[in-house]
Amino acid sequence: MATGKIMNNGWADQDHVPGIKSELLELNMGPQHPATHGVLRLLLKTDGEIVYQVTPVLGYLHRCAEKIAEGVNYKQWVVYTDRFDYLAPMCCNHAYVTAVEKLMDVEVPERAEHLRVVTAELSRIASHLIALATFGLDMGAWTPLLYCFREREEILNLLERMAGGRMLYNYMIPGGVRYDVPDDSWVGDVLDFITMLERKKLKDYNDLLSYNKIFIERTADVGVIDEATAKAYACTGPVLRGSGVKFDCRRDDPYSVYHKFDFEIPVGTGEMGTVGDCWDRYMVRVREIEQSCRIIRQALDTLPDGSYQAIPLNKIVKVPAGAAYSRTESAKGEIGHYIISDGGQTAFRNKVRSPSFCNLQVVEKVGVGQMVSDLVALVGSLDIVLGEIDR
Repeated sequence: MATGKIMNNGWADQDHVPGIKSELLELNMGPQHPATHGVLRLLLKTDGEIVYQVTPVLGYLHRCAEKIAEGVNYKQWVVYTDRFDYLAPMCCNHAYVTAVEKLMDVEVPERAEHLRVVTAELSRIASHLIALATFGLDMGAWTPLLYCFREREEILNLLERMAGGRMLYNYMIPGGVRYDVPDDSWVGDVLDFITMLERKKLKDYNDLLSYNKIFIERTADVGVIDEATAKAYACTGPVLRGSGVKFDCRRDDPYSVYHKFDFEIPVGTGEMGTVGDCWDRYMVRVREIEQSCRIIRQALDTLPDGSYQAIPLNKIVKVPAGAAYSRTESAKGEIGHYIISDGGQTAFRNKVRSPSFCNLQVVEKVGVGQMVSDLVALVGSLDIVLGEIDR
């Protein structure tokens, strides 16, 4: 038993004012729980409905991917990157192959770079659609999930025509991409899709969910991550930008051909509450979908002719000895690969920086003092994926 004083943020300071007695209850949220967005266990200590302590427990999806990199060649390991963020696998492909190419000092054909950008941005949109859909579901909204999954299905159809798979693509390879544009109508179909998304579907999402009164009340001023906290926990991606920090690897540390394109970096502004709240993080993703459409249109309008592979597909890659680090902007944030080569056909060491892993840690601080229901909103607004966290 412990004595307590109810503080302004709602939780009991257990060392003050005799007469108010409470007992902390230890709860497990997950690992099989829809609000944990994968096999994540949150160990909670609660005082009634108020969270006193929250500890993420990881490792349920660990598959030794970094160790496997030491036993397969550089091209073979691309398939493992697909399974990190399986909602945006093209972004994970992109992060890895740029690190290998930096070690090899190889110049990727311009056509391949444009195709990489297009497929990565389509993957980003698909991931953000899942984020909007599942976050809305966490808050009790069912219909937006059906809308978002419908549009995501169109993206999966387009990427299936390009790469042959619907979720796991193995599309980008060191030196280029595995396949060229599949047919004459593919470019036009992509442009038609993003036009439809810009002109109609984004408005539908905003009408249904973004500016829905109940949704705003559940997310505004909830789970506030201020700028200092976001930086202290090394948050990146929409979580960092939701806190008002305009940082994006595509703009601040350019790679591929992103420097050629005109696009904006959406940030949280506290439009409905406090800068860095759950609504801001959600809305950053909505606005990033619009910016991804802008990037795709520019990349396709300027798609050059020529080769799409600098290294023949059937050639085994041998990387010179050395070390290189490459970072790119995935749908979840900054994903990085630090590769050490001993001059062979396999990596001596491949260390992955997971954005979801860093973003998740912030719940230990921000989750304290929240209602259990608001903790669900906080975790949903982070848009984590456990395949990337555990690897």
